[in-house]
Amino acid sequence: MADVNYATGAARAPERRWIESPARAFSEAVLTRRLLGSPAFFGKWGWLVPLLVAAIGGVLRFYRLGEPGSLVFDETYYVKDAYSYLHFGYEREWPDDANDAFNAGSPGQPRDEPEYVVHPPVGKWMIAFGMALFGTDNAFGWRFGAALTGTVSILLIALIAQKLFKSTALGGVAGLLTAIDGHHLVHSRTSLLDIFLSFWIVAAFGALLLDREHGRRRLAAKVAALARGEGTPRESDLLYGPPVLWRPWRLSAAVCLGLAVGTKWSALAFLAAFGLMAVLWDMNARRVAGIRHWFAAGVVRDGLPAFFTMIPLAAATYLATWTGWFLSKDGYDRQWARDHGGGIWGWVPDPLRSLAEYHRSAYTFHSGLDSSHPYESSPWSWLFMGRPTSFYYQGEEQGVNGCPVADCSTAVTVVGNPIIWWAAALALIAVVFAWLGRRDWRAGAILSGIAAGYLVWFLYPERTMFFFYAIAFQPFLILALTYVLGLVLGRSTDPPWRRRQGLVIVGLYLVTALLVAAFFLPVWTAEQIPYQDWRWRMWMPSWV
Repeated sequence: MADVNYATGAARAPERRWIESPARAFSEAVLTRRLLGSPAFFGKWGWLVPLLVAAIGGVLRFYRLGEPGSLVFDETYYVKDAYSYLHFGYEREWPDDANDAFNAGSPGQPRDEPEYVVHPPVGKWMIAFGMALFGTDNAFGWRFGAALTGTVSILLIALIAQKLFKSTALGGVAGLLTAIDGHHLVHSRTSLLDIFLSFWIVAAFGALLLDREHGRRRLAAKVAALARGEGTPRESDLLYGPPVLWRPWRLSAAVCLGLAVGTKWSALAFLAAFGLMAVLWDMNARRVAGIRHWFAAGVVRDGLPAFFTMIPLAAATYLATWTGWFLSKDGYDRQWARDHGGGIWGWVPDPLRSLAEYHRSAYTFHSGLDSSHPYESSPWSWLFMGRPTSFYYQGEEQGVNGCPVADCSTAVTVVGNPIIWWAAALALIAVVFAWLGRRDWRAGAILSGIAAGYLVWFLYPERTMFFFYAIAFQPFLILALTYVLGLVLGRSTDPPWRRRQGLVIVGLYLVTALLVAAFFLPVWTAEQIPYQDWRWRMWMPSWV
């Protein structure tokens, strides 16, 4: 009969001895247990808890979604681009008074000239989805795609944490922390590209977790089959081990990564990091399964197939996201190849050469972006929220828009929940030690997402950067914090007093995070509050 892990909320199979006789060491059941550990059974709670925290997050994201009713921050670019996509399939230029027209609920029409943009199409198509459903003349329609994506992201993060830590409770904790984090909340209520980037990265990570399990189960079955009823495989069969070629979840991850790159090019770092992570997982699986030359086998039998399937599929997915531009005749640079000689690249089809030139120009723009901005911030300060980005601020005097006091403020500030962010920054230290000292693959997986989304920005010290870029790796900060909270909760084998102590500490932490979220909610959701109340929420001078 399965016993319940009270610290994590997962039901576990009975403990079995790990030392097996040679006759059983290469059986499929034993190999599977060695490769994946003891199974966890979640039952109906495995879905109910993630759905519940996603519902909580959804309420926060859709509540007053249409406020403010005007374009805020970079919505001025992406909402208008999404409108152009709906009607023309590519971006067009807009008149100078286009913002006023959108804010008044009558967007009008763009000019006939194409617009030069420097971000791929996926995020703008996802914004356009909401506009197609709820109209282009209201802020709810502009932001529906972001709110839906943010809500589904909470569900994915909860399910990923549940899979990663084999715990329904910790899955619920990760989902709840995401739901009440202001950084994720504001992105989910604003039509910028970054929430869509984060979503596809999280989806790719989840697909790779499923691929890890699927691949190890298939490897166990294939190695067990080599025994041919003789108890152990022949020495020659264990030199490199069998190939495991059919990896449907890995292909799904490649598609998600292609869509992530199709949202923002910064996802290329995740493509590299996740690809390396998947191959390292395969190498370790072969080592645990008893393969002698596990490193070489991991490179040749796992790494090369992964490279020649994931990279082409991600690239094909990325190119497919430009379909609207390919089908147009007057998209920006669409006819560049026709007007320029091909030279040694003349054999490349004109549309691809034109797209390559467009990308060269956009890359030059990104790498040379160094104009000053009042809310720019260095990546060094991101983990501590040194300079959050203000998306919207409106001050009102008494009697204006219902202001009941001398001065009021209405703000949308991308400041995370301090209790979550500052604790997550500290949790990173423990996660690093868990990876270096215990070689915990879960810690390594979490750190790979943080490295890909965070460290890459240090390569461009002169570029203008903003704190809100951190949403790409924010889910992995949540997972790092959840990892440490799991350590605080303890194991099912710990004494009852230890488990109760851990439960009280984690419970108090979550209650504190909820109270702080309620305190900051007005500056995340554009509620009008007295100016002094707004100042009370600006905990650091650099936040103003």
